[in-house]
Amino acid sequence: MIFVINRVTGKFEDDMRTLREKRTEPGWSFCEYFMVQEELAFVFEMLQQFEDALVQYDELDALFSQYVVNFGAGDGANWLTFFCQPVKSWNGLILRKPIDMEKRESIQRREATLLDLRSYLFSRQCTLLLFLQRPWEVAQRALELLHNCVQELKLLEVSVPPGALDCWVFLSCLEVLQRIEGCCDRAQIDSNIAHTVGLWSYATEKLKSLGYLCGLVSEKGPNSEDLNRTVDLLAGLGAERPETANTAQSPYKKLKEALSSVEAFEKHYLDLSHATIEMYTSIGRIRSAKFVGKDLAEFYMRKKAPQKAEIYLQGALKNYLAEGWALPITHTRKQLAECQKHLGQIENYLQTSSLLASDRHLTEEERKHFCQEILDFASQPSDSPGHKIVLPMHSFAQLRDLHFDPSNAVVHVGGVLCVEITMYSQMPVPVHVEQIVVNVHFSIEKNSYRKTAEWLTKHKTSNGIINFPPETAPFPVSQNSLPALELYEMFERSPSDNSLNTTGIICRNVHMLLRRQESSSSLEMPSGVALEEGAHVLRCSHVTLEPGANQITFRTQAKEPGTYTLRQLCASVGSVWFVLPHIYPIVQYDVYSQEPQLHVEPLADSLLAGIPQKVKFTVTTGHYTIKNGDSLQLSNAEAMLILCQAESRAVVYSNTREQSSEAALRIQSSDKVTSISLPVVPAYHVIEFELEVLSLPSAPALGGESDMLGMAEPHRKHKDKQRTGRCMVTTDHKVSIDCPWSIYSTVIALTFSVPFRTTHTLLSSGTRKYVQVCVQNLSELDFQLSDSYLVDTGDSTDLQLVPLNTQSQQPIYSKQSVFFVWELKWTEEPPPSLHCRFSVGFSPASEEQLSISLKPYTYEFKVENFFTLYNVKAEIFPPSGMEYCRTGSLCSLEVLITRLSDLLEVDKDEALTESDEHFSTKLMYEVVDNSSNWAVCGKSCGVISMPVAARATHRVHMEVMPLFAGYLPLPDVRLFKYLPHHSAHSSQLDADSWIENDSLSVDKHGDDQPDSSSLKSRGSVHSACSSEHKGLPMPRLQALPAGQVFNSSSGTQVLVIPSQDDHVLEVSVT
Repeated sequence: MIFVINRVTGKFEDDMRTLREKRTEPGWSFCEYFMVQEELAFVFEMLQQFEDALVQYDELDALFSQYVVNFGAGDGANWLTFFCQPVKSWNGLILRKPIDMEKRESIQRREATLLDLRSYLFSRQCTLLLFLQRPWEVAQRALELLHNCVQELKLLEVSVPPGALDCWVFLSCLEVLQRIEGCCDRAQIDSNIAHTVGLWSYATEKLKSLGYLCGLVSEKGPNSEDLNRTVDLLAGLGAERPETANTAQSPYKKLKEALSSVEAFEKHYLDLSHATIEMYTSIGRIRSAKFVGKDLAEFYMRKKAPQKAEIYLQGALKNYLAEGWALPITHTRKQLAECQKHLGQIENYLQTSSLLASDRHLTEEERKHFCQEILDFASQPSDSPGHKIVLPMHSFAQLRDLHFDPSNAVVHVGGVLCVEITMYSQMPVPVHVEQIVVNVHFSIEKNSYRKTAEWLTKHKTSNGIINFPPETAPFPVSQNSLPALELYEMFERSPSDNSLNTTGIICRNVHMLLRRQESSSSLEMPSGVALEEGAHVLRCSHVTLEPGANQITFRTQAKEPGTYTLRQLCASVGSVWFVLPHIYPIVQYDVYSQEPQLHVEPLADSLLAGIPQKVKFTVTTGHYTIKNGDSLQLSNAEAMLILCQAESRAVVYSNTREQSSEAALRIQSSDKVTSISLPVVPAYHVIEFELEVLSLPSAPALGGESDMLGMAEPHRKHKDKQRTGRCMVTTDHKVSIDCPWSIYSTVIALTFSVPFRTTHTLLSSGTRKYVQVCVQNLSELDFQLSDSYLVDTGDSTDLQLVPLNTQSQQPIYSKQSVFFVWELKWTEEPPPSLHCRFSVGFSPASEEQLSISLKPYTYEFKVENFFTLYNVKAEIFPPSGMEYCRTGSLCSLEVLITRLSDLLEVDKDEALTESDEHFSTKLMYEVVDNSSNWAVCGKSCGVISMPVAARATHRVHMEVMPLFAGYLPLPDVRLFKYLPHHSAHSSQLDADSWIENDSLSVDKHGDDQPDSSSLKSRGSVHSACSSEHKGLPMPRLQALPAGQVFNSSSGTQVLVIPSQDDHVLEVSVT
């Protein structure tokens, strides 16, 4: 049986496929093909193969839809003309019969209209879907069918009476809903509202269209023309079908009742609308619910019930604002404004009118209308004087920028501050504003009295301009913050021949773009802006705001010191106040009360001692007014002079550093006080003038022959700062200044740098002595030196200082040195020490003739033990039989130590011993070769007893070996006084004299073996201490001053030739 059925149906399908392939031939009829394929569907249906039967109807549906689309594209089939006949019946879908034989026969006779074909085809699909227990697919297909039929009628240009299609859609929606309710229980229907709510919404929309068309929504009710139209529409419905005649709430009865009267229409429309809104809300589709509510609001407005329409308009507007739909926002605001006007909500109406007046989506005339509404209300006399209507400012005008003058937003008490703001008016016409007010909050911070103008200026913007961010559009979610559209092309091809059926564009991230954007409160509710009242305000009256940018300037005089914060901006138009509740970013200006101040600073980086230097005085008057007779009293420092100039002038500046005047200074000086008379200046001004000061140059008195930096003289009362190295010596001079505004004195310290660094050196040539003074210029200036003198300040009468410098004037450049040399001559025994004072005149080389004479630069020092006592002469002899020394060969070194004078005062120390014939002293010699050219063989040091008599001589012989070839300098020979261990002097040796010698020798075994080899140590201090710690008293060594020993062989070189058997030749070049 199954085999026979498959064979028969297969043959039938082949015949049907053959017939379908002939659809391009002339005379082919869709109605005939429809009947053939439907017979196959009937067969599947009888065999309980409902899915296969449904496929047959779906193929017929798709084939017919494709022909309609091709017809709209200009490729029409001849048989489609049968379906283009005018629509005369619009009784809706019939779903209660398994097969509508009446419509099937009309199709077979080729008399069916487009609606008849679609109605019959959907009824068969609905029956099969219900057999398959898929009722929710029926609702989905029904909604698609209704929308497609409307479009197909337009494509085929079928003549449809006005309102007929709305009746057909309304009846069809209710028929589908009732058919689904008939086969499902209430629980299933409630849980699947998402599938049916679209039909409810579509039915509500079509009923609304019928009500507007038939005059059932107008204020006066339907007229005769509306009644005739209603009669025609009801006639097109025909008689009610028998299967619904006994149903109380059939779609036919509902439509006929709704169109019968205004009250009945209102009842049915409201029921459908509320039911649809409730369904959308229950499934979370708030946006769709708001859209239905907006239609309901329009209905209430037509019915003159604005109190009911307002809540729906607010809901729709809130939804549009959340999603950023500009044009629907504008349209809804217009409706809301009309509603608020009818309700008498003046504040809300004015707020909405201001938004519409600034809305550029409206025409210029519409914007002017709403702006005039605000101006008309503002010009009306108020019933309650003093009553203000406060509205937000963002729709009226926007604050663009703000500029302070002075730019640092800092002003003193009594000063004038200007605040210039730029307001961008969004009104389409000029608006006269009675006053623009800025509310200012005043605060006194802790320790604000310590804030000066300089401190406040550092914490302010440099240009004084503050830009405000542009007012955002009243959308909670900016369009820029939404993700970009992800659009893709979509192609749908035929499964049989892969031909393109449909194409389109889909958005893959629609769930991100159409997300619900809700806020907890309405966005168009009354503003609730509070108008601040304060004692401090900036006010500008009678201003006309032109459309666009406007400059408004506020002027205020500072009265109380503190911080002023601009909090709120208000503009009044009659009794209407537009308020910007918070000015952000925060804008502040400061008012200060400053104490008078005196500031003294040098004009140069550093002040140089010895030459006139300019010092700048800055007097900040603060709140003090300088009167006639006020002066600065300066106490004169001991070593610093204040130079009075006849043409000293003071410059007076305002608090904003603008020069206001110039006056002459009157300076009077006495021995102890210098008085500077100040010009008459009002408060909060600055006086600047310059004075010249002169610090006396000098260098300190020094002893010894080592190079030392200059120090302050002991009798100086001021404090000197000494720095080693290449830095200049600085000296601080403190000056006490009495100011007229204070009972206390102001003490300032001026630091002067001595431009010169001076050192001295004792030079010897046998018994002849020379003193060399080195003057080094450490400053950046060039000087001219003149009249150099060196005098002995002691009591020596037989001492002469003979200068060897021939030039009376000599330039000294920056960072350079100049040397002066004097020879010491005496006729009798030389003094044990010399006290010298060096002086030299100096002046800046680049300056013109100075108005005052400068004091010379002085330098005092002391020279001790400068007379030559011993002459040391060393000589190296080659080995016997050789003419020259050779490397690696032992040579003879002879050291000759000669006493040049008899007993002097400097010889009388612990080392001096007396015998019957003469005096003698113990000396220690040491031979050292620091350059490692010679190897000393045997002992390199020893202790000798030297007679204290002129021409006394001691010879020392030792062997040395040259290590290199060439002209080699002789080894160094050093002399030390050999002091016994009980010498009090030796226990208090001068550390500096030890440190000057790189290596000293001390005998390991004391006095018993003075000529044995010695131990070398730097300074010998640690070795001596360690020996004493062990309990062994050791003798001490004292270095002889450099002036008492003259090395006559210093600089002598010996020729050393290489050995003949050397393969590697090493030559020392010095």
